[in-house]
Amino acid sequence: MRVPLFLRDHQAGFQVLLHAPAHTAQRRAKYLHVPGRQMAKCVLLSAPAGFVVAVLPATHRLDMEVLGRNLGGAVRLADENEIAPLFGDCQWGGLVPFGALYGLTTIVDEAFDPQGSLVFPAQRDFQAIRMRYADFARLEQPRRFRFASPTGASPARAISAQASTDVRCDRRLSRE
Repeated sequence: MRVPLFLRDHQAGFQVLLHAPAHTAQRRAKYLHVPGRQMAKCVLLSAPAGFVVAVLPATHRLDMEVLGRNLGGAVRLADENEIAPLFGDCQWGGLVPFGALYGLTTIVDEAFDPQGSLVFPAQRDFQAIRMRYADFARLEQPRRFRFASPTGASPARAISAQASTDVRCDRRLSRE
């Protein structure tokens, strides 16, 4: 498992959390009794300069217009056939917030509390990792800006990354 080894090698404090299998960030947050604003949802985007890992709270959805302006043009969600070859050590369709480990740029939404904790999927649908956001930012050095809005806000240009994840998981489950 690449991420726990990376965190140990860089002496970052973290905790591996086991839970019932969860295919969405909201469900993982529920199983772990973690506020959705601390649970990271990781989404792979296809941007003009290549693939980008976007990290946003489980309670938020992507604003594709803002992403396009900040990433240099039209942006779309990658599909599982694009994710799998890049994240070969992760469960099919899954990814982690450490894009640099895979040669990718990572962006993170400003909604995360820089003084708080971050919980994210740990390469399998039954594991998560909890660590300080400050340690994540120090190791990954993501580009931080506002590119997501709370699920309750509904701008027409926003796309629910959760809906994309649900579709991806439904396809994966139908293959099993």
